[in-house]
Amino acid sequence: TWKWVVGPMFLYLCERLVRFWRSQQKVVITKVVIHPFKTIELQMMKKGFKMEVGQYIFVKCPAVSKLEWHPFTLTSAPEEDYFSIHVRIVGDWTEGLFNACGCDKQEFQEAWKLPKIAVDGPFGTASEDVFSYEIVMLVGAGIGVTPFASVLKSVWYKYCHDATNLKLKKIYFYWLCRDTHAFEWFADLLQSLEAQMQERNNAEFLSYNIYLTGWDETQATHFAVHHEEEKDVITGLKQKTLYGRPNWENEFKTIAGKHPGSRIGVFLCGPEGLADTLNKQSISNSEADPRGVHFIFNKENF
Repeated sequence: TWKWVVGPMFLYLCERLVRFWRSQQKVVITKVVIHPFKTIELQMMKKGFKMEVGQYIFVKCPAVSKLEWHPFTLTSAPEEDYFSIHVRIVGDWTEGLFNACGCDKQEFQEAWKLPKIAVDGPFGTASEDVFSYEIVMLVGAGIGVTPFASVLKSVWYKYCHDATNLKLKKIYFYWLCRDTHAFEWFADLLQSLEAQMQERNNAEFLSYNIYLTGWDETQATHFAVHHEEEKDVITGLKQKTLYGRPNWENEFKTIAGKHPGSRIGVFLCGPEGLADTLNKQSISNSEADPRGVHFIFNKENF
């Protein structure tokens, strides 16, 4: 037995030593941004840190807990000179981090007073393959939208600097949310992208649909009165917020009809139930002919 055990144990110990060494490297918090509904953004720098879109890191804050590591998706783009995470305050550890960063105080917090942070990673996810396709469907459910913040930022940087060499030609973005709390910080990013795309006369590059799934018809009717206004009253975007859940069969058939003969990447960050639905739709809407349309499903879960 020991012959079978000693090899894997040696590899495991090596991996733990590498992770320990990486976690000891100095991390500097350059900026803390407080977003609405108790969400904070930590912008950090670390020597030699290299990332790809959609990756995640493990974070430890010794001021809160000396042993706890928590995974967070990176919301910055590789082209930016820092890396960032968005933290929703929903438990003891995140509350401790919120207070340690001085976010509970009204006065300006000096940089030297910010807590020490240890970072391990980054680690890869399925979202890294976004740039391998000409057409992609990005589906985020609730907080599962965070990997696509990194993707959309990176796409915009690449589009601005060298659009001719960018393989990706069209993005269909779907965001499913139970309530409006998660809209605030991400809607700002979408507003910025929307405005910049219109300036470059390429508003069709990014097509997005936002679904508010937790509202009943009475609440939706109140906002439907403002449907004719130029911008949506909830998100401030030109694209109006939709209520209920998307009809995925219709969505897949519409996209397949618009892009015959294409390989379309379907990327999901969300629950298992939605993953099963999208996987079945990807299979049923792909043609048997190799020259026909094909949906390739990729997923990651929190």
